[in-house]
Amino acid sequence: MKYIYFVGKTPDSSHLLPLASLIFTAAILLLGDRVLANAVLRSMFSCQAQGLGGVVPTLPVSYQQGTNLSFIPSGEVIKKVWLNDPSQVTMDFDGPMCMQFGPEQNMNTGDCKNSAANVIQLRRIQKLKIPGLPNMENTLLTVITEGQGKTKLYTFKLLYQKAVPEYHTLAIYADPPSAGDKPSCVREPR
Repeated sequence: MKYIYFVGKTPDSSHLLPLASLIFTAAILLLGDRVLANAVLRSMFSCQAQGLGGVVPTLPVSYQQGTNLSFIPSGEVIKKVWLNDPSQVTMDFDGPMCMQFGPEQNMNTGDCKNSAANVIQLRRIQKLKIPGLPNMENTLLTVITEGQGKTKLYTFKLLYQKAVPEYHTLAIYADPPSAGDKPSCVREPR
């Protein structure tokens, strides 16, 4: 085996540092958007999330990770939540929440007047067998919120997925100011 030795002056590698830095920065910029899109959040205005633009928003739920629905940016408090099909999704909240179970209205748990959650965490589970509940490919999540003296109704179509969703949080923001009384995403009835 032969060894090569540099005698005298060693090669100057200081010009390689700026080049390596430039390549690293370019890679971060090119790949960064893809990484962030798969990990962080999706956002929409309140009027869009309420379906006032004519489209029911979707929310993926997966076995792999939970999906958060956050009303923190809108300043709204969640007062009541329900699922049409609770057999494949668990829900958790970041604060006290009024829950109703069973067909009787007096089966409440928690203080319904003082519900104070801002975030719902949803996660897909193996399907539970609930008598009388048909097999469904998705379900509807209904959320009632209060904020700035208004009560709002939101509906989200939950999409059951096996793969990890593209984002882990859907953040709901207050509507931007508009020229009229209605937010800009509200469609006029025909």
